[in-house]
Parts: sequence; structure tokens; C-alpha cells
Amino acid sequence: MPGSLAPHHLQQALELLLDNRDTPMAIIEIALACNLTRSHFSRAFKLSTGLSPLAWRLKARLEKAKKLLATSLSLTEVGLEAGFCDQSHFTKTFTRLAGMTPKAWRAEQVNGSSQSPY
Repeated sequence: MPGSLAPHHLQQALELLLDNRDTPMAIIEIALACNLTRSHFSRAFKLSTGLSPLAWRLKARLEKAKKLLATSLSLTEVGLEAGFCDQSHFTKTFTRLAGMTPKAWRAEQVNGSSQSPY
């Protein structure tokens, strides 16, 4: 697609975002790694993925949190492991994006997986 990232730049950007999903990494750092300006990188990334780099990283954190909610980790530990600064930030963000609290999501997954349709 015209204006999108070259496949190798997209791969590099996604790897950097995933590798640094739990720590702050400025978008300019990723853009520079791809030899692009910040604005060009941001536009091209959104054309390539449908999301801004920050939204993509937030979605990746949410997906990691959902996987961790299937473990015995506490909600605080899940939030921290998924890259949120504290449980409040984790709960607010998770609720906004998933439509329910992490605790409710965990309970729904446990109850949903134990129910048989027969």
C-alpha cells in the first residue's frame, strides 16, 4: 500500500514495540531505527497496521495482560508484568479497552471455560 512501511521496517518496528512493551520507549527511537522521521513513521505505521504505534503497544499490553490473567498472578502482578505503572492504571485501561474489569474478565474466562454446552 502506498505510504505504508516497507515490510522490513514494519517487522523491525513491531519487534521493537514488543521487546519494549513493558518499558517506555519513545516513538522517535523506533522511527530512527527505521531511518524515518517521527511523523513519517507514525503515518506509515498507522497505514500498515490500522493503529498508531502507541495504540498498537497498548493493545499488545492488553493481550499480554489477558494471557497473564489465566495464571495465578495477582491483578497487581498482572498489571505490572504487562507494563502498566500500577494497578489503578491497569484497571482503568483494561476496563476502557475490554469493556470490563480485569477481575470480571478473569472470572468470565474461568466460568466460561468450565461450562459445557451439553
